Amino acid sequence: MATQYKPIPALYTVYILRSTVRHASLYIGSTPNPPRRLSQHNGLVRGGAARTSRNNLRPWEMVALVSGFPSMTAALKFEWALNNPHISVHIPASSRLAVSTQTKRNGQPRRPSKSLASVVSNVHLLLRVPSFARWPLRVHFFNREAFAAWEKWCATVSEGLRGSLGVVTDFGPQVGEKDVGEEVVTTTEGEEGGQPEPAPWGIHALPLDYEPIKEYVAKGQDIFEFERQGRCVVCREEMRTGEGLHALCTNEGCDGVGHVSCWSRHFLKGDEADSIVPVQGQCPKCNGEVHWGDMMRELTLRVRGPKDVEKLLKRKRKRATKKAAAKA
Repeated sequence: MATQYKPIPALYTVYILRSTVRHASLYIGSTPNPPRRLSQHNGLVRGGAARTSRNNLRPWEMVALVSGFPSMTAALKFEWALNNPHISVHIPASSRLAVSTQTKRNGQPRRPSKSLASVVSNVHLLLRVPSFARWPLRVHFFNREAFAAWEKWCATVSEGLRGSLGVVTDFGPQVGEKDVGEEVVTTTEGEEGGQPEPAPWGIHALPLDYEPIKEYVAKGQDIFEFERQGRCVVCREEMRTGEGLHALCTNEGCDGVGHVSCWSRHFLKGDEADSIVPVQGQCPKCNGEVHWGDMMRELTLRVRGPKDVEKLLKRKRKRATKKAAAKA
């Protein structure tokens, strides 16, 4: 059976749970849908994990997560390394922060106990090791205490993260309001005494689909469906439809297209000699900054996810039609 290749997912995350009842109880997992997964852990819908099913630890909150994984497999690798930093092959032995002091019955090292400080410090470490350092990842914090632990750790280490790796905070409601990572149910505007619903925050504000890149995807469809790719913006050779992989500049208003191999060589100029995966670079046509991960997300969606593209652009056209009808 032929391998079914999939596009880079719209969202795949590795998350950190903390019990709101017993703060020392932590859990690390991965998911493409954080709101649904949190509901599973809290017993609101089917699913979850046995370790989070004890009622005396519920409700759980997602205090932080890492997003931007290019596949489920990639997220699972990061999740396993974060759960087992004492034996993970992704972390050089000389760099390990977690050390096992006990062994299991089978002689294998026992997993050290977790704390919020130890988990965020190992997140920082994993984002620096060669296995993950060049991935298009982003760290999100939804809890002030978790972010404080992160900032405290960052202040103690001399080696920082690369500049293009984003760290985002979204703490939601102020003290005294509900802030355990579950949606707040309110009366909608239009009902008697109703108020507008508050804007979603935290995990509920994360995009679960490709909506944020719909304009970029539409631009790609327009260029490649009508075979307007022209010459490669890097090597200047004519690009023929169906021959090789062609990637498109992410910047609005720029229709620069190039061979993937050419984009890669162009972005890797000046990087370390052993670098294989590009991170970012400048478009030769518009001189704007382009992130490799964003470019690959559109490329894999176009090549491997035609049904996803059709669904996304149909939604876009439907919304545009409704707006036009409303104006009329």
